[in-house]
Formats: sequence, structure tokens, C-alpha cells
Amino acid sequence: MKRVALFSTVLIMSLTVNIRAAEVIATSIASNGGSASSTAVATGNARAEATAAATNGGRAVANSQATGLGNGFAVSRANAIADHGLAISNSTADARGYRGGVAIATSDSTAATIGGIAISNSRADADARFRALADSRSSALALSNHGVATSDSHATSNGRFGGRATAISDSVSDTVWGESHSRVRADAGARSHGSAYSNGLGVSMSGPRRWSSANVTAVSRAERGSHGRSDAVGVEVRP
Repeated sequence: MKRVALFSTVLIMSLTVNIRAAEVIATSIASNGGSASSTAVATGNARAEATAAATNGGRAVANSQATGLGNGFAVSRANAIADHGLAISNSTADARGYRGGVAIATSDSTAATIGGIAISNSRADADARFRALADSRSSALALSNHGVATSDSHATSNGRFGGRATAISDSVSDTVWGESHSRVRADAGARSHGSAYSNGLGVSMSGPRRWSSANVTAVSRAERGSHGRSDAVGVEVRP
């Protein structure tokens, strides 16, 4: 006998007077004994999307949370797909802009597996104050074919007093009958009309009975009209 378990939770919270719009979409699809769970939460000027799909006894969990306060705008997307395996996707975007500052945070997380385990975590934090700009973009992708894949990405930007900070983090993990892990951090901070840019990319891929790992960190700081840029790339492929 086939069992289908579906669970979707959608929460919208409006907590401050500065809120312009909060949008959420949560979708769960299951078949052939699969179990799918999706949760989307949006606070303030934010959009959160969560999609989970499972089949053939697989389990998919997608959690998406977005928070945009003041002059902050946040977008978070989480996707989990499991075919006879386990897929977990978590995405968080947090943008806070105060006293003339503008903050933008975008986070994307995708986990997909066939008969294995895939776990993806993505987080973007942006904080801007005193006519500054903070822009954070984070993306995490975990793909597993009868193996274990984990992907973790975090982008953080902080702008003060007219500074412009941009942080971009991309993490990719892919395995076929093996084990693969990727972890990326991008951190940018700018003050007093300085400009800081950080870009991190990590790619980890493994074949049957192989293990691979990529750990990447990019940090940039700038102040008093100066410019800082940091680019970091890490790739490990074990076929």
C-alpha cells in the first residue's frame, strides 16, 4: 500500500511599521511512499520560497526564511528533491537597512539525491547604516547519487557611513557513490565611503568510494574612500 505524507507550513509575520510586503510560497509533493515537508517564513520586506518533492520512499525537507527590515530587502529560496533518499535544504536571507542605508540579501539552497543523502545550507546577511549599501548573495548546491553530499554557503556584508560592501558566496558539492563536502564563506565590510568586494567559490566532486572536500574563505575590508577586493576559489575533484 502506497503512503503519501505531505506537510506544508506557511507563516507570514509583520512586526514593524516599515514593512512594505511579505510574500511566501511553500510547496510539497510526494508519491510512491515519499515524504515531503516545506516551510516558508517571511518577515517585513521579504520573499521566501520552499519546495520539497519526494518519491519512492524518499524524504525531502525544505526550509526557507527571509527577513527584510527598514530599507532591507531579502529573498530566500530552498529546494529539496529526494528519490529513495534524504534531501534537506535550508535557506536564510536577512537584510537590515537603517538611517539611509540600503541592504539586499539573496539566498538560494538546493539539495537533490537519488538513493543517498544531500544536505544544503545557504545564508545571506546584509547590514547597512548611515547611507551605506550592503549586498549579500549566497548559493549552496548539494547533489548525491547513492552517496553523501553536503554544501554550506554563507555571505556577510556590512556597510557603514556611505560604504559599499558586496559579498558573494557559492558552494557546490556533487558525488556519485562517494562522499563530497563543500564549505564557503564570503565576508565584506566597508566604512566611510570605502568599497569592499568579496567573492568565494568552492567546488567539491567525488566518484565511487572517493572522498572530496573544499573549504574557501574570502574576506575584504575597506574604509575612508579606499577599495578592497578578495577572490577565493577552491576546487577538488576525485573521480
